[in-house]
Amino acid sequence: MHSIPHIFHYGEHRLTIEIALSLCSGETKGVLTSSAIQRIDASRAAVDEIVDRQLTVYGINTGFGSLCTTRISGDQVRQLQHNILKSHSVGTGPPIPLEIAKMMLILKVQSLSYGYSGICLTTLERILWHIEQEIIPLVPSQGSVGASGDLAPLSHLFLPLIGGGKCWYKDKWTDTAEILKQEGKEPLSLDSKEGLALINGTQFMAAFGVNIVDRLFNCLQHADIISAMMIEALLGSRNPFQPELHNLRPYGGNQEVARRIFRLLDNSEILHSHLNCGKVQDPYSLRCIPQVHGASRNAWQHLREMIEVELNSVTDNPLIFSADHTISGGNFHGQPIALPMDYATLAAAEIGNISDRRIYLSLLGESEGLPKLLMKHTGLNSGFMLVQYTSAALVSENKSLCYPASADSIPTSLGQEDHVSMGAISGRKALQVIENVERILAIELLCASQAFDYRRPLKSSSALEACHHHIRQHIDHVEEDRVFSDDIDLAYKIIQGKMLRKLTEPFLSHQPSGETS
Repeated sequence: MHSIPHIFHYGEHRLTIEIALSLCSGETKGVLTSSAIQRIDASRAAVDEIVDRQLTVYGINTGFGSLCTTRISGDQVRQLQHNILKSHSVGTGPPIPLEIAKMMLILKVQSLSYGYSGICLTTLERILWHIEQEIIPLVPSQGSVGASGDLAPLSHLFLPLIGGGKCWYKDKWTDTAEILKQEGKEPLSLDSKEGLALINGTQFMAAFGVNIVDRLFNCLQHADIISAMMIEALLGSRNPFQPELHNLRPYGGNQEVARRIFRLLDNSEILHSHLNCGKVQDPYSLRCIPQVHGASRNAWQHLREMIEVELNSVTDNPLIFSADHTISGGNFHGQPIALPMDYATLAAAEIGNISDRRIYLSLLGESEGLPKLLMKHTGLNSGFMLVQYTSAALVSENKSLCYPASADSIPTSLGQEDHVSMGAISGRKALQVIENVERILAIELLCASQAFDYRRPLKSSSALEACHHHIRQHIDHVEEDRVFSDDIDLAYKIIQGKMLRKLTEPFLSHQPSGETS
């Protein structure tokens, strides 16, 4: 487990997925230390020296993008920073979730606190005020091409600094000017370089990446638990999960999934009841769970590593090492995280794909003791037939979302920005796919729990019995048709609540018995 500090030092402590989420929830407080402030002030002083000496540096005294050769006079460099926030606020579409907008603020503070951006301390302090007071800017979901970073979303994120845009305030969207009036604060007057430092970067993509890592991991953990329940319900074998098999093909994700399911099935009466049933092997959606779930875990691990590099990086442009040493480069380009987010989208979709196959298996009535469509009196009742229609629809929708956004690039800024990552689209659709997978798993949870009931009076392992008991506290067994949409929503909330993970954790740490089927 990664330790979560109560106080996080921006620009000095390493930011992990867990710490970022803890900062966003308010459980951890982020602060600027004296050493961070010294770095920030030194970088600001270097920018002031560039202006005073009239050195030509992109974005400080030149125009932006294709206007990089246009020189800006000394008395206009501050107006230039206000103009860039306004002109680049071109986002459209519904607002992103508040927690992702807040995450963007947190990630931007971390990046600026390293002291290479020329930001003023007062500007960073105002961003921290927005975070601490939960006054979160409205950020439209569409408009970023992922290079030069997330220009449009970040412009909307920081419009409130100069009194523009809207923020979530007292449970509604409110004009920032009105909020500042109520809070007794004045809009900031941005200094040279500040506007560009604020809007150049990958914080939109990275904030989505943090949520993708968190929610995909929750899907992976639940997929193992629910599929173990389905193995029991369908009288599946434990043999494909034995460690010696996976030691011969030692992918880390595969081995972890096999280990988890092997232990989740430990000391099961249901498993023991069919030890000598004569069945040779199970369908792939049961037998190949380690290979499929494991491959998705491997993709998740790769994404986690890439996102955590991004969380601890400086991604604006140009970067200020000293007044005489500035570099105009491409650290804002989203390609390093766009590719793994697309990979994670495919990994998530496959978890839903194989889940739907197990749902379908459970409805066939071919496993001894299970009624067709998981209900005893069908004909008058349709049973669980239609819930699989929904999982099929969600799986199909996910397939249409699996085309990698990062495979595309459209030139922008009159050709100056001639290759872009489209990573913002990668992030947005990855979360859409993951939400669909959460609902597919909710449907499998319903079917597995219903099928589980037909194995009585036999009991499963202690871990799976605890899970089944928790599910039945919220969703009843059913023998007559009802509005299954309500049950799907309840199952979805169980997955979001993560209680099944907590219930199984104690059983996953002990040494399992060697009994197999």
